Amino acid sequence: MKLYEYMAKGVLAEAGVPIPRGRLCRTPEDAAAACRDLGPVAVKAQVLVGGRGKAGGIKVADTPGEAEAAARQILGMDLKGYTVETVYCEQKLSISQELYLSLTFDPGAKRPMLIASASGGMAIEEVPEKAIVKRGIPVAWGLQPYMAYQVARRLGLGGTLAREFSDLACRLYRVFVRLDAELVEINPLAVVDGHIMAADARLNVDDDAMARHGDLPKTDESTPLEAKVRALGLAFVQLDGDIAVMANGAGITMATLDVMQHYGGKPMNFLDAGGGSAAGPTAEALAILFSTRPKAVLVNIFGGITRCDEVAKAIVQVRQQQPAATDVPLVVRLVGTNEAEGHAILKAAGVDAFRSMQQAAERVVALAGESLPVQSGQ
Repeated sequence: MKLYEYMAKGVLAEAGVPIPRGRLCRTPEDAAAACRDLGPVAVKAQVLVGGRGKAGGIKVADTPGEAEAAARQILGMDLKGYTVETVYCEQKLSISQELYLSLTFDPGAKRPMLIASASGGMAIEEVPEKAIVKRGIPVAWGLQPYMAYQVARRLGLGGTLAREFSDLACRLYRVFVRLDAELVEINPLAVVDGHIMAADARLNVDDDAMARHGDLPKTDESTPLEAKVRALGLAFVQLDGDIAVMANGAGITMATLDVMQHYGGKPMNFLDAGGGSAAGPTAEALAILFSTRPKAVLVNIFGGITRCDEVAKAIVQVRQQQPAATDVPLVVRLVGTNEAEGHAILKAAGVDAFRSMQQAAERVVALAGESLPVQSGQ
């Protein structure tokens, strides 16, 4: 479970981590009032995705009028599939340096890991590996101050900043362990007037541990589209591409996304129709995918429990009942139980089906106009 920034900062503040003053706002008028009380503010969209700054979800306001205008622009906007319902107005900081600090779990080493960099901020994904410090943490005795201090020194920090970094990292580790977290992240960890402060915060808690943390606020990170498809009992995750995908089984769905990306495609979603989904729910899910107006749709079915003829019936049903479906290029790969019957149903409806996943993926990418250029010598 992911917490909103303001929630994560509340948890960190209780642990003694310094954070800027801020206020949650639901209306532009609330934002104006917050600016009058706090002074110049950063108006931040509260959504459960990263990259808000680059997407226009964070604006700086020096006056109440500017804060109101910024909130009016941000509230209600669609930010990576999420509708912004609240903003967090936070004291504007005069930042002299942006650091990065996080704690997560390294499944390979089977122990927590501290990750830090002297180059934090919005471009953290572009920081070269050599500029990132990683420190494995022994489970037996946890993160000790001297370990965190060593990391601080590797970041080029000294004196007060190194001591504050060490103390903050240890506090962060205690939060990480106490809440069974998957990720605790501060980006940027800002240097303000010679001291460090959490200018942003992320906190993701292991869903399987939520029974132990009834005091934590509950959030639902589903987009409206995800909630709509999951209500049908199907596994669905919205992505940022434009080719809709449906397959049966988590493994084959992931493989479909990988093969499509190999040919230059951009998947719009992960949709696992399950091992034995009937025509009804499958048709409903397909209808929802077509309604999003993707560039193309790829259906990849390997029929074991799932019957290919049932899937074919669902496809034909959607194309007959939803006019928009006939305007979107459709590619189907059908292999397995009742395969011949499925292909016959699709052929009668004017839909051709492939038996090769690679051919189907390459075809749908070409129909969407996203094929990679052919390299010379290949």
